[in-house]
Amino acid sequence: MLNRILIPELKAVQKIHFIEPKKIKLDGEAELFFMDKVTDETVRIELHFQAGQIHGKKNMSSFVSALLLSGTKNKKGSKIHEELDELGAYIDNEISMEFAFVNLFCLRKNAKKAVEILLDAIRKVEFPQHEITDLIQEKRQSFLISSEKVSYLSRREFQKHMFADSPIYSRQVELEDYDSILREDLVEFHQKNYLKGLKKVVVVANIEIEFIDFLIENLNNLSLKEKFTFEHSFKNQSGAFHVFKKGAVQTSIRAGIPLFNKKNPDFFGFQVLQTILGDYFGSRLMSNIREDKGYTYGIGCGLVELAETGYFVIATEVGHKVTNETLKEIKFEIELLKNELVNIEELDLVKNYLLGQLLKSADGPNAMMDLFLSVEQHQLDLEFYNNFIEKIKNIKVQEIKDLANKYLDWSKFTIVKAGEHN
Repeated sequence: MLNRILIPELKAVQKIHFIEPKKIKLDGEAELFFMDKVTDETVRIELHFQAGQIHGKKNMSSFVSALLLSGTKNKKGSKIHEELDELGAYIDNEISMEFAFVNLFCLRKNAKKAVEILLDAIRKVEFPQHEITDLIQEKRQSFLISSEKVSYLSRREFQKHMFADSPIYSRQVELEDYDSILREDLVEFHQKNYLKGLKKVVVVANIEIEFIDFLIENLNNLSLKEKFTFEHSFKNQSGAFHVFKKGAVQTSIRAGIPLFNKKNPDFFGFQVLQTILGDYFGSRLMSNIREDKGYTYGIGCGLVELAETGYFVIATEVGHKVTNETLKEIKFEIELLKNELVNIEELDLVKNYLLGQLLKSADGPNAMMDLFLSVEQHQLDLEFYNNFIEKIKNIKVQEIKDLANKYLDWSKFTIVKAGEHN
């Protein structure tokens, strides 16, 4: 019998035993990843297309993604959604800078029918002009509303200067761009980036192998045929930039520098460094700028990973009267990491936090698949995470200081402020 008086023994995380999905090569550049260690009736299917924001003409990725289920020659969009609803199926579309994702969630008994409806809609979408017109008005209105928010303004300006030497990564949609949306451009983008742009298929379900054969048979002809070369590096425009927003009581701040993704050998150590700086609630930026100064409700930082590179960013919103003071405190915390060794007690706290987060992120088949996809996109395997555990456990304070000096040069940061006062 369990003795509830005794405190359970604490054990340090040593190693995570990962379950790796099955891999099946499709035609061209596409692959299917299948995780069948699922104990319930749920089915998760993801289709990853090379159809993100950097592809095609400006605005195409967003419009095509939004119109994928807008209707075919023989079936209206409302009918498509009605049929999926009757099956209890849920569709979620997402877009990143480099990829577009179509995610299907349903019950196992309805999976084949739901996939048939979804693929028919994607393949035969007609892009009805009235749907395009309605979407233009919707997105135009959304743009105007977002343009009133300092967080949106700072994010746009930051992207522009962070990717200063890259026309496709830095480009931004402007209001006048909605006047140039043409149906023929949407059709062309769809044919190139969806009908011939499938990069990855993800399945998490306790389902028969016959269903996987069915998927392969129906998806092979959508496969990406030619490998796309993503940008491996970029140069930012360093310095401070201001976006004026009349009447704004808050200022949105973004500060960052180009860095790297998981393939860089310094990734592990930098994760520990940036967690100390601002990537958990007890971080130095939170303790200083929120708890001590009271300038903000929240501030954080993180590494944003792209296919072949990445960047580091610090983000917050503060009262406009303390904008400059906030930037001084951010710089102060960075310089402190560069000039003084981290306290052992603080480092141990961050180590335990990171190990706990890693263990939590490996709970269940869907979480395991997410971890796998995070490394697979960089041509790494799941042993990456056990190497990360070892690095977390063994990293020394001197290495953290050295990494801060190597990467956190404030003079090279892109700093964007969006608000009323410069």
